[in-house]
Amino acid sequence: MRAMNRIGDYALIGDCHSAALVGRDGSIDWLCFPRFDSPAVFAGILDDERGGSFRIRAAGARESRRRYLDDTNVLVTEFPTDAGVLEITDCMPVERTDDDPRALEHHASVLRRVRCVEGEATAELLLAPRFEYGSFLPRFRLTSEMTADIVGGADALYVHATRPLQLQDDAIVARWTLGAGEVVWIDATWRPSYEPKIQTTDATRHAREGERRLQATIDFWRTWIAGCWYDGIQAEAVRRSALALKALTYAPSGAIVAAATTSLPELIGGERNWDYRFTWIRDATLTLTSLFVLGFRQEADDFKFWLERTGAGRPEDLQIMYGIGGERTLPELELPHLSGHRDSLPVRIGNGAVKQFQLDAYGQILEAAYLYGKAGGELTEDNWRFVVGLVDVVCERWQQPDQGIWEIRDEPRHFTHSKLNCWIALDRAVRAAAALGLPGDVDRWARERDRVREYLLEQAAPDGWFEQAAGHAVPDASTLLVPASGLLATTDPRVLETIDVVRRSLEHDGLIYRYLSPDGLRGGEGAFLLCSFWLLDALTHAGRLDEAQELLERLLGYANDVGLFAEEIDVRSGEQLGNFPQAFSHMALVLSCAHLTAALAGEIPDGPQDYAELALDRLLSRQGEIAD
Repeated sequence: MRAMNRIGDYALIGDCHSAALVGRDGSIDWLCFPRFDSPAVFAGILDDERGGSFRIRAAGARESRRRYLDDTNVLVTEFPTDAGVLEITDCMPVERTDDDPRALEHHASVLRRVRCVEGEATAELLLAPRFEYGSFLPRFRLTSEMTADIVGGADALYVHATRPLQLQDDAIVARWTLGAGEVVWIDATWRPSYEPKIQTTDATRHAREGERRLQATIDFWRTWIAGCWYDGIQAEAVRRSALALKALTYAPSGAIVAAATTSLPELIGGERNWDYRFTWIRDATLTLTSLFVLGFRQEADDFKFWLERTGAGRPEDLQIMYGIGGERTLPELELPHLSGHRDSLPVRIGNGAVKQFQLDAYGQILEAAYLYGKAGGELTEDNWRFVVGLVDVVCERWQQPDQGIWEIRDEPRHFTHSKLNCWIALDRAVRAAAALGLPGDVDRWARERDRVREYLLEQAAPDGWFEQAAGHAVPDASTLLVPASGLLATTDPRVLETIDVVRRSLEHDGLIYRYLSPDGLRGGEGAFLLCSFWLLDALTHAGRLDEAQELLERLLGYANDVGLFAEEIDVRSGEQLGNFPQAFSHMALVLSCAHLTAALAGEIPDGPQDYAELALDRLLSRQGEIAD
């Protein structure tokens, strides 16, 4: 049995409908078809024996090196051997079909080009899909010397190669010896099992089509990233983050998944293994602001479209998360037949937190609406009516305890972060009504806003620093967002003391734990990358720029070899933990680099500031220059 890849050993390829993880060893160990949240076709990352994989490797290779083709999500992996070098180029084909930004040619396939670039090399193929998360063995059949179909349940996978394939046990295998310059193309295309696919046996025609689809995919990514406006510090890391975020976007709806995976552990062997293939409302501001900073207005518009369609209905029925198509029911199930990533159990699909009561969603959607309108986006009468309804809900519910940003599976608390977002909701509603000339009970909103502010200053910070929750005098990294909201200046003594308390209690060499207090679950977790970027922003806005630059360099050093971040980092080993790649890690990187760029240019004003609004204002002030 091969050694299981670690989380950080993977690279991402995708087609804006789904995504695959490719290990350093050339093995595709995660892929769901046809959507991010569909049942997995390959789940070897969760169980090497039962999950299924699509492996291509060079016989005799002891190491590999890899990279993305410049400005793309097309991956190139090289395997040097004693006799030569084998190169594998991997993509999920994607291309534009017309002027509709959401209309992409969706092939639902993986395309792999195997090429000997030097000397002689032997490629070894093992293609063993296991549909529906490895719950059964499908039927394998060779349909010609170079084609096969694999069918079972609702799924079918059609395999084409330009050299012979073989059937061995419950897998498709091959062994091809190539001389310098020789190429083999192989692709696996998904279809519903009730839709048979016509397969070509013409190897020359298949090779030409493979070359065309690979080039079209390269062109798609390069054309898209050419629209990136960012020109600040760490531009290469920011552009890689932009490409990762685009690959995590579900093009038909505009939603961005929190991560491409489920059940990758926050601690190896632990139980904190969750399904992140959904979209959280609390990420709305981070999503929109990062897209605006990058210059991708169309993606921001698409996300706003998803947001308004998904949340349609009664404001009081707003959920904290939805499926990428807007689904409201995401039942959480365990898959006991899978052993979990490096024996980390349980493996879960769906997410039971979907029905939790969390107040932070209101603040983030109000902030997103305010920023979107300020950026010139249209807030329709229906949009504003829904927003007003949300503000009324906040007025009625802000004094209630909730599960908070970290979705604790314990008794509800009066979390500082939750109350802070109630203040944000009310404050942005007041400001939006004034700035955009929109109707509403502004006097009531302002009164409640001031009551929430008083609560925060008296109940959440009784000892001069912001606690996790009223009555819970423990540090929590989410309190680093107090200055980001504009409630207090970053230089306010209570904010500075909060930063110091968080760093003394939760920091390990720049890495920040979310909290270290009981939350209703057993075991621990790694440090949360998002929290480290929050610390970076707080240092930036406090004028501690040397510390901020040093921290940024340290955090970028935790990216894997192709520039991707998971959710968390093991503080002892530096190993990546949690679902991968994590959208908000990459969004936070984008915004932290933008904030630090502005600070280094002397563009951060004194006093209380909404960090997201500052970033947007800087972008709007440069629009004419960028357009020229």
